[in-house]
Amino acid sequence: MEPGYVYEVGDVVKLKKAHPCGSQEWEILRVGADFRLKCMGCGHQIMVTRRLVEKNTRGLKKAKPSE
Repeated sequence: MEPGYVYEVGDVVKLKKAHPCGSQEWEILRVGADFRLKCMGCGHQIMVTRRLVEKNTRGLKKAKPSE
């Protein structure tokens, strides 16, 4: 089973497979049934189902809390 990540806008997820630009890290722009992710390498944005993100997540960096 999954480690039980809690996904929030602004977090950075490391996914199993690399994007063609070489980056494995994606910033979360939208959370819901689908996620909008932005590649940290080239800035390309994609929509992915929650299930696919949860299945392929290898790490999660929480966003810094804004004050």
